[in-house]
Amino acid sequence: MRYRVTDASWHTHPPTPCSAEQKDWLTRDGSLTAHLRKLGQVDLWVSREEKGLSWADEYRALGLSRCLPVWVREVILMVDGKPYVYARSLTPVVASLTGWQAVRRIGNRPLADLLFRDHSVTRSALASRRVTARHPLHLRACHASAEYSLHALLARRSVFMRQGAPLLITECMLPGLWAQLERSSVQTGSASPVTACDMDETPIVYAQACYQSG
Repeated sequence: MRYRVTDASWHTHPPTPCSAEQKDWLTRDGSLTAHLRKLGQVDLWVSREEKGLSWADEYRALGLSRCLPVWVREVILMVDGKPYVYARSLTPVVASLTGWQAVRRIGNRPLADLLFRDHSVTRSALASRRVTARHPLHLRACHASAEYSLHALLARRSVFMRQGAPLLITECMLPGLWAQLERSSVQTGSASPVTACDMDETPIVYAQACYQSG
C-alpha cells in the first residue's frame, strides 16, 4: 500500500498567515483529543458512520481507485459543550473488516483511544492546509460550528498504518477552539491573540510523508 499525505494543497508546513498558536495546534504530535482535554471536558458526537466514497484529495493521498468503497466516520469533538474540532476518518472497506475493524466498534469513543495505545500503529508526518468552500470538508465543518459565513478554516491530516492498511484522519479546527485559546492568552498575557486575518487566509512510531510497502 502506498500513500502520500502531502500534495499541492496539503503541506508539512502550516499555511500562512497563521498565528503562533495556530501553527502549534496544526503541528502538535500525539493525540489531539488529549490536548483538547487540557482545555476542558471533551465529548464526542458521531455525525456520520457508513460506507461511502472518498473525496478527490483522499483517494489520491491513499493511492486508491476513486470508486473503491471506504468506511467513513465523521465526528465533532466538543469541549465543555462547544464544538472545537470536526474530524473525518476513512479506510478501505476491506481494511475496516481486517486491520482496522476496531474502527467500526469504537462507538462514541475517540479514535485516539485506539491509535495511541497500539504499538503496531505507525503514523505519517502531519500535513495542513487552509480549507475553503471549494472543499467538501468546509460545509460540514461550518455546519458543525453553526457558522456559515466563514471564509476559510484550518485543517490537518495524517495517515495511520496498521497491518499494511491505511487510515486517513483529517481534523478541521473550528472557531470555538481559537476563541478559547485567545481568551486564555489574553488572561495570561502569554501569547498573541488569534485575529480574524489569521482565520481567513503516547507512544507511536512516526513514518515519512510518503510510504510504500510490498
